[in-house]
Amino acid sequence: MKKSYIYKGIASLMVAFSLTACSGFLDKEPGSNQMTGDETFSDWKTMEQYHFDTYNFLLNGQDRVGNSWLDTATDLAENSYSSGGTRVSFNIGNYYATGAAAELSALWGERYRAIRKCNMILERIDKVPQPTDISAETYQRRLGYYKGEAHAFRAWFYWELFLRFGPVPIIKEVLDPNGDLLTGYTTRPTIAEYCDFLISELDEAYNLVMEKAESDESGNQGRINKPVVLGLKSRILLYMASPRFADESGVSWEEARDVAEQFVTLYSGNYRLNDNYTNAILQNAYTENNPETIFYRNDGVQGWSSYGYYNCAPVGEGGNGGLCPSQNLIDMYDMANGSSPFAGYDETGAPIYINGAPTVNAASGYSDASMWVGRDPRLAASVLYQGVEWNGRNINVVRGGADNPIGNANSTPTGYYLRKYMPEIILQNNHTGSSSRDWIIQRYAEILLNYAEAENEVNGPNATVYELLDQIRHRGGITGNVADRTDLNTKEAMRNFIHKERTIELAFEEHRWWDVRRWDVAVEALSRDIYGVDVAANGTITRKVAQNRVFEEKMYLYPIPEAEEWKTGIENNQGWTNNK
Repeated sequence: MKKSYIYKGIASLMVAFSLTACSGFLDKEPGSNQMTGDETFSDWKTMEQYHFDTYNFLLNGQDRVGNSWLDTATDLAENSYSSGGTRVSFNIGNYYATGAAAELSALWGERYRAIRKCNMILERIDKVPQPTDISAETYQRRLGYYKGEAHAFRAWFYWELFLRFGPVPIIKEVLDPNGDLLTGYTTRPTIAEYCDFLISELDEAYNLVMEKAESDESGNQGRINKPVVLGLKSRILLYMASPRFADESGVSWEEARDVAEQFVTLYSGNYRLNDNYTNAILQNAYTENNPETIFYRNDGVQGWSSYGYYNCAPVGEGGNGGLCPSQNLIDMYDMANGSSPFAGYDETGAPIYINGAPTVNAASGYSDASMWVGRDPRLAASVLYQGVEWNGRNINVVRGGADNPIGNANSTPTGYYLRKYMPEIILQNNHTGSSSRDWIIQRYAEILLNYAEAENEVNGPNATVYELLDQIRHRGGITGNVADRTDLNTKEAMRNFIHKERTIELAFEEHRWWDVRRWDVAVEALSRDIYGVDVAANGTITRKVAQNRVFEEKMYLYPIPEAEEWKTGIENNQGWTNNK
């Protein structure tokens, strides 16, 4: 697979070359007019281009999995069109489907190729002739930056493999790109060994990469800096302290808490929550100085026909439907005054359902008849629902209405469409508008949620947990305080509440798929029915089952790609050997 786009945030450093994310300079056919490894590392500027191409391997989650989003494999959404990659794979328990190859088999090879690039930099950069147009001091500084970024990327790509396949062989040598990339490496480390490797890589990277101030300078925007490295370390330690991994990783909640706290202490002067929840996602960090964005992939300015926009717009807007939020997600949003509309949350963060509906908390004022009224404003910022105004018209999902026309197979199956990530500016002047198209990989809200979750497990619930959650909820538009909630006075209740808060704050940002795994509740979350609503012409709202899902214990991990298992004899994940 080749990607034609260049990582725009560092485009000024790459103007002389047009690199592709999956081929690189070193995967060349003998005798071609393309550069060899020796040629690449015989010149400083050429080496820089080769290194910067690694940024092209950062994933963009929008429409990434066979023209569908990974969150449509979770309980947060359903893909409307039948050919969507998650719909023909994860939703039906088919982890060998070609429709999801971008997330399954193809990703394995791409990550190892990216790791090979990092290994190449670390092995050969010291032998590249020093350039004559920069000072010795600048040369040494940049040399350290590139090494640090390579260590950080290597940890990042191995982390992505771990999430999907568990501990995989750790390769630090440069292997033949024409081979299977695993020759001589089939031993799988323990989770503790793997975790130690990741953290050591990040610690090495942190000592070498640039400070935040330098990464803000022209030409450096989007590059890995010290906050990016510490943010990834916070994420990894949080996961490793979670129920699924804690016993084998040896990581404690205290360790996870301390690193999240360290980030806030060191960098809260550099990052903060965006004043507007919508802008936390739509405002780009490159030209609009989004204060919440820590790390992102910038794919430039795009218009209606680009992936993600047309595919996720309501059919009444001429779109393809795409990612359609579920009633399961809608039910996770509290009331705007901070109270819960339902009686309680389960360990997945969802309300407790009885016969397809949660038990209503009468004191909240919630009613299914007016279920979108008086809710957490993050709901309206993330989801398009019946009657809400968008692009100068009201969404109409009544059967036969503009957004649910009879005979249109792509109409929403849940009664909802996506609003998050969908700037109305692209709809202007008959869909001729355009907008920057970032994929935010890390943002400050995640750090606060990491801190709150780990602190609750260590000492909570307490004032620190309340204050961290209130920062996020008040920014989102909720008026009440968490400390005033009488239903959250135990660690378990607060744990479930934090699971809920994390889910809605980070909805559609590729967290839910992994969070329910680390919490060890993936079977409960991902095998449950996907709920939706039908809206009658008189406004009556009826809950319904929109889709049944399949998720078994073995699906916590993906199968090792069959070709790798056959060629190398590597041990496959439990339940997947021999394609079973």
